[in-house]
Amino acid sequence: MDIQQMYQQLGISPAVYAFGQQVLEDLRPRFEAIDQTAEYNQGKVLSAMQKNRVNATHFAATTSYGYNDEGRDNLERVYADVFHTEAALVRPQITCGTHALTVALSANLLPGDELLSPVGAPYDTLEEVIGIRESKCSLKEYGVTYAQADLKPDGTFDYDAIRSKINERTKLITIQRSKGYATRPSFSVEQIGQLIAFCKEVKPGVKVMVDNCYGEFVERLEPSDLGADMVVGSLIKNPGGGLAPIGGYICGTKECVERCAYRLSAPGLGQEVGANLGLMTSLYQGLFLSPTVVSGALKGAIFAANIYEKLGFACVPGAAEDRHDIIQAVTLGSAEAMVAFCKGIQAAAPVDSYVTPEPWAMPGYDSDVIMAAGAFIQGSSIELSADGPIRPPYAVYFQGGLTWYHAKLGILMSLQKLVDAGIVHL
Repeated sequence: MDIQQMYQQLGISPAVYAFGQQVLEDLRPRFEAIDQTAEYNQGKVLSAMQKNRVNATHFAATTSYGYNDEGRDNLERVYADVFHTEAALVRPQITCGTHALTVALSANLLPGDELLSPVGAPYDTLEEVIGIRESKCSLKEYGVTYAQADLKPDGTFDYDAIRSKINERTKLITIQRSKGYATRPSFSVEQIGQLIAFCKEVKPGVKVMVDNCYGEFVERLEPSDLGADMVVGSLIKNPGGGLAPIGGYICGTKECVERCAYRLSAPGLGQEVGANLGLMTSLYQGLFLSPTVVSGALKGAIFAANIYEKLGFACVPGAAEDRHDIIQAVTLGSAEAMVAFCKGIQAAAPVDSYVTPEPWAMPGYDSDVIMAAGAFIQGSSIELSADGPIRPPYAVYFQGGLTWYHAKLGILMSLQKLVDAGIVHL
């Protein structure tokens, strides 16, 4: 059996396979550059692990309070070195990226303070956290106000608007690196660094937090290299390498991270408590594998953009654009097309490939959301997945793939389902 026959066995027609191979021919140089970045980042992670003398005793399980958990504490030193920060909080008790962001915000904002987003509206799940949409225990309920400066129509920062929004109450500025459920470009680390420098010039001493979700190890630098006081993310995305079963991280200044630890646990306890529950091997090994896993996901995103742009669909980023996170948005134009695309991603999964994704009212969102993900770690978006809210412009967001080959299959299967539904004609 040759490779094309194997793809046929997996449900990919010869026409779809040939179209994919044709697209791939032009991507070899870009894939080589991605591999070089992965090699650099692999060295960065390895260096941090060697510096902190990671050994087998660090994988031992702890329970209860977790006092003197050296494996946990050392993992936080490793993360701090990887992200070039003074301190880090890396815990399985942080349940998701939204939780990590909530901890960082609520720990570093007090009643009367104002939170500013200079990059437009935040990700959907943060709307209730902030109080844009009413919710119990929101920052708004505790007396924290919110302001935002929208991006310019071309997706760039509106520096004049940002300057006008920064005032005496502005305590913390939040920058979302990735696009979320928007069709704007994701920001490069360089762009984020320029924005941080501008904000701190306008108001020295203001704290800047970067939502780093989906962006870790895509570039050689991280926002913490260019002035961010905190970078925040989820372990079931990039840095968990597909092995971390839960968790989040906050890397930043000692002051900010210490406050986050007190908010996560309790004043006076901070980082001293929080058992690792036997997860250390997965968290260390996931971080170690992350640069390679991210490179495969990045290749998949580029492949998807080149496939769908050739078929006339709008893609963000565009097929030829530089990449700053692993997410690929494809505007499909109809709910029917979104469902077909997601059916393809689900059908390509190693887990739950036989089920059919359907839109549903997910907690934290104001529209029905369709999600396709057949993952070893439920909800892990570094694994092959696709999702999006069922609302105009009917854009689906594709990301992940533990290997490039699986990401490739997923994209081809999404195309196959669109062809089968008569939405796309090759």
